[in-house]
Amino acid sequence: MICINNACGTITINNEVFLNLAGDAATNCFGVKGMAGRYKDSGPFQLLKRESMSKGVSAVFDKDDGSVSLALHIIVDNGVNLNALCSSIINEVGYKVERATGVPVRQVDVYVDSVLLN
Repeated sequence: MICINNACGTITINNEVFLNLAGDAATNCFGVKGMAGRYKDSGPFQLLKRESMSKGVSAVFDKDDGSVSLALHIIVDNGVNLNALCSSIINEVGYKVERATGVPVRQVDVYVDSVLLN
């Protein structure tokens, strides 16, 4: 949770807001099948359903400068250019999260956990 103080009062933004915004922005990028999750700590990756996509995202808040860093675990389509796709995701997620919340995005890390062959 992050708190933003201004002249009119305090705005509190729940962690889930950042996770859902980032997951939604990433899954709307061409070539992304969805967010990746695990059954257990050492289990195989699974494609998360749309309603639980925030489980493939983590957010860390920096109290010093008020920014957020995001890490996304994704599953992609076979044959996509991973470098271009990840660059697109980084830009899209950073832009959408910052635009919606007003909180600066310090860093977006993208982890490609699996490639679907169909």
